Amino acid sequence: MPNIEQVLGELQRFAWPDYVAFVAMFMLCIGIGIYFGFLKKSVSEDDYMLGGRKMLVIPIAFSLVASFVSGITLLGLPTEVYSYGMQYLYVASGVIGMGVVMGVFYLPVFHDLNITSTYEYLEVRFDRRLRLYGSVMFAIMNVAYLPIVIYVPALAFNQVTGIGVHTITPIVSIVCVFYTSLGGLKAVVWTDVVQAVSMLGALFLVAIKGSMDIGGAGVVLERAWNSNRIEAPDLSIDPTVRHTFWCLFFGGIVYWTQTNAVSQNMIQRYLALPTLADARKALCIFCVGVLALMALCGYNGLLIYATYQNCDPLTTKLAKARDQLLPLFVMDTLGELPGMTGVFIAGVFSAALSSLSTCLNSMSAVVLEDFVKPYVKKPLSSTAINWIMRLVVVGVGALCVCLVYVVEHMGTVLQLTMSLEAITNGPLFGIFTIGLFLPWINGNSALLGGVTGLIAMGWVSLNAQWAIASGAINYSTKPLNVEQCDYSFDVTTSLANSTTHLTASANDVFPLYRISYMWYTTFGASITIIVSLLGTLVFGKNNPNKVDPVLLTPCIRKFFSSGSEKPMDAYKADIPLQHKLHPDEVAL
Repeated sequence: MPNIEQVLGELQRFAWPDYVAFVAMFMLCIGIGIYFGFLKKSVSEDDYMLGGRKMLVIPIAFSLVASFVSGITLLGLPTEVYSYGMQYLYVASGVIGMGVVMGVFYLPVFHDLNITSTYEYLEVRFDRRLRLYGSVMFAIMNVAYLPIVIYVPALAFNQVTGIGVHTITPIVSIVCVFYTSLGGLKAVVWTDVVQAVSMLGALFLVAIKGSMDIGGAGVVLERAWNSNRIEAPDLSIDPTVRHTFWCLFFGGIVYWTQTNAVSQNMIQRYLALPTLADARKALCIFCVGVLALMALCGYNGLLIYATYQNCDPLTTKLAKARDQLLPLFVMDTLGELPGMTGVFIAGVFSAALSSLSTCLNSMSAVVLEDFVKPYVKKPLSSTAINWIMRLVVVGVGALCVCLVYVVEHMGTVLQLTMSLEAITNGPLFGIFTIGLFLPWINGNSALLGGVTGLIAMGWVSLNAQWAIASGAINYSTKPLNVEQCDYSFDVTTSLANSTTHLTASANDVFPLYRISYMWYTTFGASITIIVSLLGTLVFGKNNPNKVDPVLLTPCIRKFFSSGSEKPMDAYKADIPLQHKLHPDEVAL
């Protein structure tokens, strides 16, 4: 009977056709960067950051899907479904809810203001301090998120080739930095289109070939049903249950709305479209695309279980990390077809490159607009602007490569990512929501709420992650066994990594640390809003009728209009000049 090392050696068949497919994707991305960097060169800052606000709906929609669905989703979601069942997939209801909430309440305000950085809104609505707060939170979140984005596909590459994680991550980052810094948003969007097609193709390929190998989709669904992986929504109201319908719906709406409607990474694409109607069309296509990708990833998770139901590769450690499960399955399924493993790995890296390029491009916009321009005494030259934007891309890319060394010790990426993002995302979403819906709250109260929310979420999220990492909190998986493995493995290792259950010590963990991570963003936003409302008792209130109605969500403008609002064109012209101290700043 072969051992694990022999089995893995047989599976690692990443031959020259695979390397050709893999390298071809990178060369195509580089070519797009060169095209938009030299042949269709950006002629202005607006052109570099927003494509001149003349981008087309379909490419932007594809870019949104590719940017949001990173390698974290491609590898993390199948593992989630394999281990815990399809309960998480009910977050689709939250995605649909997000589309409605964003399209009606948030998108009209940001798109009509004609801004570059989302955080410009915070200065106009409150004061410069809130804009700086928002920009700093965005920068922190990106620096924490990007190393995970790079690390995940490197894990997949390591599984199929044996090449070290820290060998491939610098190469990937250099390629991404090159075409992002050279071609700006246009290069990012069109590489995203290529990468979105690559992602979808890779997932379909795995689903079709894998299903054929075990007898069809009926067999997959039957085995998933028998193991209770296909299940009805959990309607429990216990907030400590990891996935219930309520946390996936309500928590999902808040999480997805924050990420899609408020974060610079995503809103920058909507702002690149010429009209609000175009932006809403892109939003609808984005929702459909994300739901399709999630369904495909979920099916692949069920397919992996149907294939390995009697020999769990996580327990035997054939897959050394949880997020190497899908790459292992791909090697097993597609390894006999020349070049197909390379196509899949190219698809995973496509997801990573799209997310990385999006974040780098957005970081250059935020640093320039929020950290540089407001603090220089005279306008920057076009040469200086170009150098600043490109140096930010290079600098952040290099920093993220270094931080991969930290991320590799932090466990499963899907829950980890959403938990860490909530530290900054929750308070930020709360502040934007205050700005749009609560015109009587001023900058002092909003800042107090934002800082309090940040502290509270940092305390809860980091302590919860520590409790999980230390083993104080474990979550029971669906049935996994190793009864019919055709290779030998370390029995001690298998027992240590077998199905886990919520440990007794979890009862000693502080209750807030045990709430579902799907509530984190909602929790942070709620604390921010509540503390801000209480802050009005100390700092007083705005006169709502003195807040320009164009800064409020459309459905409440008529209730707070003083009858003297400025024409939209005049308001847009004023925005770049909003660098004076707000009365709230003077008050402090």
